[in-house]
Amino acid sequence: WHRELSLETLVRHNVAIDAFIAAHRLAAVLAFVAIYVAGAALAIPAGVVLAVIGGFLFGAPIGGSAAMVGSTGGATIVFLVARSALGEHLLRRAGPLAARFAAGFRADAFFYLLFLRLVPVPSWFTNFTAALFGVRLPVFVSATALGRTPGSFTLALLGAGLDGVIATQETAYRACQAAGGPDCRVDFDAAAVITPTLIAALLALGLLALAPVLARRLLMRRFNDTDAPE
Repeated sequence: WHRELSLETLVRHNVAIDAFIAAHRLAAVLAFVAIYVAGAALAIPAGVVLAVIGGFLFGAPIGGSAAMVGSTGGATIVFLVARSALGEHLLRRAGPLAARFAAGFRADAFFYLLFLRLVPVPSWFTNFTAALFGVRLPVFVSATALGRTPGSFTLALLGAGLDGVIATQETAYRACQAAGGPDCRVDFDAAAVITPTLIAALLALGLLALAPVLARRLLMRRFNDTDAPE
């Protein structure tokens, strides 16, 4: 059923969806957020397509905001479930070295999480890492929301500009259906959206997020060297 989260579904039900949005805009946005939360919580690989669809349906500002909220909500659900189910137990069994590493991670948790959200790291890895290391919920939510913002708005902006592409695909899809084609599909490759330029930009933002951590570590080292006895 998760295959229905696609641009093909959007084209197939475009008229009905547009009519519903026109009549119930707030409900439509909330429904989109709920679908995004469910998809993210269940680790359904449709985040890119959903963010693009959000921009197409609601425009870049609202679509990007809705995608960011939905992504953050789904990630938070996974984080809470993982933390309550296995976090402290696994960390205790992992030994003192893992405990020290977790303490170091928690000391700069916001910036580490921001880095992991900005770079192309699987969301489940970040969610489980934060849960395992005992990151506080406000830190997790704020870092996730901020880290999801650039990608969500970039994809929503792309979706907002896809009117012509969607219209062309819809015409071809309807023509295929009218001709009785056995396999009428909408040709859109979500992987093509994640360009090397976009990956490089997000990676640069991720490295920038680590700058405060590196600066703090450098200042602490210099401070310790200054206080060391001669």
